Amino acid sequence: MEISRRDFMHIAAIFGLTAATSSFASSKQIEQIGLKDLYQFNSMGNFTLMHICDLHAHVKPLYWREPSTLISAPNLVGTPGFLCGEAFAKHYGLEPSSLDAYFDTYIDFSKLAKKFGKMGGVAHIKTLTNHIIKERGKENVLFLDSGDTWQGTGVALKTSGEAIVKAQNYLGIDTMVGHWEFTYGKERVKELIDMLDAKFISQNIIGDDPFADEYEELIFEPYTIEERGGAKIGIIGQSFPFTSTANPKEFTEGWSFGLRLETLQEYVDELKNEKKVDCVVMLSHDGFSVDQEVARKVKGIDFILSGHTHDPSPEPIVINDTVIVIAGSHGKYIGRLDIDAKNGKVNGYEYKLIPIASNIIPADPEGVKLVNKLYAPFDKEFNEVLGQTKGMLYKRDTFFSTFDQLINDAIMDEMKCDVSFTPGYRWGTTVLAGDNILMDNVYEMCGITYPNVYTFELKGKKIATLLEDIADNVFNANPLYQQGGDMSRLGGVTYSIAVANKAGERISNLKIGGKPIDLEKTYVVSSWGGNLQKAGANLQNDKIRPVYDVVRDYIKKEKVVDVSNKGNVTILDYSCGCPTKGSRGC
Repeated sequence: MEISRRDFMHIAAIFGLTAATSSFASSKQIEQIGLKDLYQFNSMGNFTLMHICDLHAHVKPLYWREPSTLISAPNLVGTPGFLCGEAFAKHYGLEPSSLDAYFDTYIDFSKLAKKFGKMGGVAHIKTLTNHIIKERGKENVLFLDSGDTWQGTGVALKTSGEAIVKAQNYLGIDTMVGHWEFTYGKERVKELIDMLDAKFISQNIIGDDPFADEYEELIFEPYTIEERGGAKIGIIGQSFPFTSTANPKEFTEGWSFGLRLETLQEYVDELKNEKKVDCVVMLSHDGFSVDQEVARKVKGIDFILSGHTHDPSPEPIVINDTVIVIAGSHGKYIGRLDIDAKNGKVNGYEYKLIPIASNIIPADPEGVKLVNKLYAPFDKEFNEVLGQTKGMLYKRDTFFSTFDQLINDAIMDEMKCDVSFTPGYRWGTTVLAGDNILMDNVYEMCGITYPNVYTFELKGKKIATLLEDIADNVFNANPLYQQGGDMSRLGGVTYSIAVANKAGERISNLKIGGKPIDLEKTYVVSSWGGNLQKAGANLQNDKIRPVYDVVRDYIKKEKVVDVSNKGNVTILDYSCGCPTKGSRGC
């Protein structure tokens, strides 16, 4: 692995390797390696918040490629939360081929992956957080988790989340909120919270079962007040407001989710006026763009630590005096926020999004032991080599990804359907070209508690309407109506889309099997990761199988998979995948 002088300077700066602040090297050592103009974190204030979001159970290092297409409504494109590739690099001033460019964009990903290696991993995160705690003092640091933590890998699925709670306890998480956590079901969520050392808070989940004791009552504490560095910090929890629509409702039957901005404002006012806190923090899983709207509508929040949409944002956004940060996904980053707050007022802050370069940041030995112990019961299954990929398999993109296409290929091959639907989740993994595909990788793409592939019949008209409805969610001009995912990935289908068109008029040239869709024809459809089968007819019960088994068998049969990187969607009103603000092109 080659590391340039500039990149080494960057890594040194992550650890504060300066003559004034270093705990890992003396100034003499710095002089010996000739580092100048270090990328340094300016420690300040009386306490530090460390922030992680959307780990998706990746306790081991992984490769994770950012999207090469990130399209939205014209008013949102090219703004933080809707930036990718060259537009992202230009907006944040990233140098080509740098560590930041590798972590934050898709550009030259394969080349830079060989240079910098894997990302994340709890043992590597722990090394960094130990350094921050040593520098600042344990009594002056909080570690906050914006959720989507317990789900997304085989070890999470096999242990129903318990392995990941153990990893959180090892990391020292203090407070968290949730989303995919709830797909283990209400009772399991409560069991996992009992195992968790951290507090689980949410102001926006209320009982709605009139026959339950918790009817019209908060399910969790709405906030917690913590003291660090002599400051009182009020932390309000905001779990994903659309959980019961984005995921099967049966997991949370009896619980009502929503943004609940009115009660959010009430809790902010209560913390400031009655509890006399020095700083109000919202720990959120709303999504980066939604939280920008929250800051416009709710007054008095000092900081929003966002999650859900997986955006890396190297710089905070400030809206109406509310500072909003988000820390990417999959354990690739830790956000560090130093705050000066006293006498009921925030006087200043300093922020850095720190990349967890796991081939460079050393692993904490205790973390390595823990991860090995968690994986040991499943090593034989997870480490099975199913086959090899000719090209890179990646997940993130607005319309298409090679790993999703592989999943659709597998489903169509086994189910003999006309159309295959794979959900536009933003979590998963990346497998480099020429690498082996492990069963662990398949679980990283399909590891959910409702994995069954269903095969049934749908009219062409229903398929067309469904696509328009999904597009209206993904491309709605109002972020409050977006749920944070990407377009469903379709096998056997091609179409064109005009993103800026009004609802119901975006999709055109829709074809199934290379022929124009017949709205009156009945098609055989397979889907997983949702409830689409409930809208269909003539469910083929004998074909129901978990998607990870379907994909496993297909890869083993093919031995070497060769998935084209050419997508199946034509974008009519944008000329590139990463447009700049106010433009339909790059």
